[in-house]
Amino acid sequence: MEQVDCVVIGAGVVGLAVAREMALQGRETILLEREAAFGTISSARNSEVIHAGIYYAKDSLKAKLCVEGNRLLYEYCRSHQVATQPYGKLIVAADDTQIDDLQAIFYKAQNNQVPAIKMISGEQAKALEPQLQCVAALLSPTTGIVDSHGYMLSLLGGFEDAGGMIAYQSPLIRAQAIGDQAQGGFELEIGGADDMKSMKMQTKLFINCAGMSAPAIAQKIVGLAPECIPKAYFAKGNYFSLAGKSPFKHLIYPIPEPGGLGVHLTLDMAGQAKFGPDVQWLDIDSEAQIDYTVDPKRGDAFYEAVRRYWPGLKDGSLQPDYSGVRAKIVGPNTPAGDFCFDGPEQHGLEGLYNLYGFESPGLTSSLAIAKHLEGLIKRFN
Repeated sequence: MEQVDCVVIGAGVVGLAVAREMALQGRETILLEREAAFGTISSARNSEVIHAGIYYAKDSLKAKLCVEGNRLLYEYCRSHQVATQPYGKLIVAADDTQIDDLQAIFYKAQNNQVPAIKMISGEQAKALEPQLQCVAALLSPTTGIVDSHGYMLSLLGGFEDAGGMIAYQSPLIRAQAIGDQAQGGFELEIGGADDMKSMKMQTKLFINCAGMSAPAIAQKIVGLAPECIPKAYFAKGNYFSLAGKSPFKHLIYPIPEPGGLGVHLTLDMAGQAKFGPDVQWLDIDSEAQIDYTVDPKRGDAFYEAVRRYWPGLKDGSLQPDYSGVRAKIVGPNTPAGDFCFDGPEQHGLEGLYNLYGFESPGLTSSLAIAKHLEGLIKRFN
């Protein structure tokens, strides 16, 4: 039976960053991915925004790792020739009733030590973006866009250069701790494509980076107490693209809404505009039930939301584009959850780390997430 130092489940952006970090630390590491390619689920269905760390609660992991991850990601992309566009972002108060909310966001950003963010007047915002309607705004110059596929491809290359190996179409069937005291690592049973027979391997470190499927993967670990496995919630975000050239040069965000950041305008690497995501809670039990189709009727609410900050949006100019689903472990009408690193101190199984709730800003934070996890591993050992 093959024995390795580390197995990582899930080749999305967080799993790739974690696997690369494990390999760079000298561990013999295998990355298991159930799909036929890397980054095909949540990591392929987002806005590619490099977040600054503005919205998150003080001292939260999201705040800490986003601010650190923003810096690390820009540095990594510069040194590894991965394309970015530092467009900058304006968070806007559409009218006087939103000024207090905008100031509260600014206060959060200052507490989180977000660099270079500042409050500007409506006139200053409109000088930057003449089509914009607002009474005040926050300007975040460190917000931008990254070529997420190019970034993931680079992470994979770094992982393989460090001696790591990725196995596609290799879903986890079952995992079990070895030894009475759960100190001997894990034995894994791994499936194959089509009717291929399953195989078994042993690993000292077992890291669950399966995103939306992380709770489902955890349920396959024999000996992991059920109370240590959170319920998965699925919040779909729909995107609509703008027909024609964008009149904006910055990303434009409204005041956040429950469950998300509101219907905002983002730009792709070529400057084409899209709007979203909205928040559509799905009444489903598993990821397998997700329908990624974008309902054109949801565009009605998009027009209303967007026209609060861009009154010039013309009828018929939004087209259904794509959707993604957030990896949430908290349901609707509850405060947004934090990143959750569930390790031996929480569940008692040495060598096991389950990463739950790694929604946005997971892409921005990915390198910082990997370094934080490495610190947890070293501290426990």
